[in-house]
Amino acid sequence: MPESPPLYAQDISRSYGKFQALAPVELTIHEREIVVLTGPNGAGKTTLLHCLSGLLRPSTGRISIAGYDLYAQERQAKRHLAFVPDVPRFYTELTAWEHLQFIALAHDAGQGFSGRAEKLLREFGLWEARDMYPHNYSRGMRLKLGLLMALIRPFEALLLDEPTSALDSESTSLLLAMLDSLRSQGVGILFSTHNPAIAQGLADRHLVMHSGQLEVA
Repeated sequence: MPESPPLYAQDISRSYGKFQALAPVELTIHEREIVVLTGPNGAGKTTLLHCLSGLLRPSTGRISIAGYDLYAQERQAKRHLAFVPDVPRFYTELTAWEHLQFIALAHDAGQGFSGRAEKLLREFGLWEARDMYPHNYSRGMRLKLGLLMALIRPFEALLLDEPTSALDSESTSLLLAMLDSLRSQGVGILFSTHNPAIAQGLADRHLVMHSGQLEVA
């Protein structure tokens, strides 16, 4: 039996009443592949990512993550999937460090946690703010913490919605280098961006959305 791809979506669509925000899409994200998604505001990029992540149930179709059905086998599927939205959400009672620890333990990734967390926090400039609550962070700091909450745990498929929108140039370069490293480790990655230079420099495939329609660039 062949190995299942990190992510496979078959004929998924999303409608709100008579308005179709996402036309039927078939999409496979393979191992060792970075797919970059671009398109104007309101084109349907976030709707697609929310459907693929399980945050928004599609009107039609099915999604599998590493061979697990995202809705029929949600718990198993989400152990192999990480998603960072453009506006990450946090627990009001947990510090940044406690967020990372909580996520790591929830995904059986507690071994070596302290060293991995410190490395990530230092690399992204959050080490000195590790005991602060995220609601005291700037938008850029919150986005960094959202990224670290994904990177602190294992996954086979990674979805990112505008991951560089509030990052400085140094953090952007660091993130892109990390994505390149994850690709070499076998991870399948899909992320949206308004920066065409990223698509040109990093993507194995470049997809474009227009009015809910997904096209190859």
